[in-house]
Amino acid sequence: MSMQEKKGDAISYEGSIAEDVYSESYNGEAFIDVDRSQAGSSFWAYFNIVCVIAGTGTLGLPYALKQGGWFGLFILFLAWFMSTYTAIILIKCLYVKGNKRLHNYKDVATAAFGAIGGWVSFFFNAWITLGAPILYMVLSGQNLNQLCKGTVGEIGDIYWTIISCVIVAIPFVLVKNMKEVAFMSAFGAVATAIVVIIVLIVSCIDQTHFTAEQAATHTHQSVIWSQFPIALATISFSFGGNIVYPHVEASMKKPKDWSKVAAAGLGTCAALYFLTAIPGYYIFGDAVESPVYNSISDGVPKIIAIILMTIHVIMAAPILVTSFSLDCEEMANISVERFGKWGEFAIRAALRVLIIVFVGVIACVFTNFAALMSLIGAFANCLLIFIFPVLFYFRLTGFRNKPIYELAWCGLIVLLGIVGLIFGSWSSIDALREAFK
Repeated sequence: MSMQEKKGDAISYEGSIAEDVYSESYNGEAFIDVDRSQAGSSFWAYFNIVCVIAGTGTLGLPYALKQGGWFGLFILFLAWFMSTYTAIILIKCLYVKGNKRLHNYKDVATAAFGAIGGWVSFFFNAWITLGAPILYMVLSGQNLNQLCKGTVGEIGDIYWTIISCVIVAIPFVLVKNMKEVAFMSAFGAVATAIVVIIVLIVSCIDQTHFTAEQAATHTHQSVIWSQFPIALATISFSFGGNIVYPHVEASMKKPKDWSKVAAAGLGTCAALYFLTAIPGYYIFGDAVESPVYNSISDGVPKIIAIILMTIHVIMAAPILVTSFSLDCEEMANISVERFGKWGEFAIRAALRVLIIVFVGVIACVFTNFAALMSLIGAFANCLLIFIFPVLFYFRLTGFRNKPIYELAWCGLIVLLGIVGLIFGSWSSIDALREAFK
């Protein structure tokens, strides 16, 4: 079969994630999909997406508006639609190379740009799948110490961060794949929604008690161009799930539902974002903090919000580190067939313990939540969410066969990603350096 014929077959897979992607044959050959005999429902996949994406993004977006002004809402709207589009085309790319489904983000990069492209993408994948759990452990340690303030449990953020890592290590070491941590996603998604409602209600109540002096200090800006890139970086982090999507889709019994699942999951996240970003910035203005619940008045609702979000990030962290570990285990060929049941478990457990120790050490060193969130979003998410999926898509399915409006849309996605990557990383590093001092 010529390369042109093969390219033509790849092109036929475009549109929605259509039935021919999952058909039983490819040019007369049996199509080899992943093993879905133990796969879960599309409903659980939806919860996986919401749990991984919504939590910390929800907490940081009012602060992103403080950085970029009200114009940040337009960028948030764009990022929502762009991330949904790239989530769909990324999964398409898993099915356009030969008669076998590619396994993960790195495989897609390798198919598109060779071994170098694969390792470059893996580096940025690791930045997210390890960076986000590091951020979660920072937040968990701060929250737990804050909850214990004034008691014997106030042992310091670092000690609570270490304890959080130990808690995360238990399911991370014991469970093997994404399906087995799906139940954790359901709780995380519900917890995030409850926290959003608490912050929204308490913020509105707090506004009625502001003095004239307090209200005067809560100023707003239409747009702050100098801080726009770092605001874009924070917003980018809020939609960072592309590196997990191949594993989530592999855990679905009905992969044809992926487009609907991705759109529903990201749409739910966007709704939660707008519910916190708009009132959070409107009520507290330039005085808003990250995470946003630190801006609301003390009391039982704030305590409940902190508890729920702490539980959420502890439950979301295993999903991300499991994704990273699965990639490493596949590359190292750590399998039952090769090492036996107990040998495979021992090697996998040792690898995962090393991973969680690394996460804990970094979390104890870099403890500024807002700056760390912006840096992760700028340096890795802008590439993995906005730039790489478009490049992979064009490389694997062709460029000239796309309508002009799709080319323009993809060009805008790449442009936004480049701006966030270059200028957002610069601003985030400066902010993290100042916080570290």
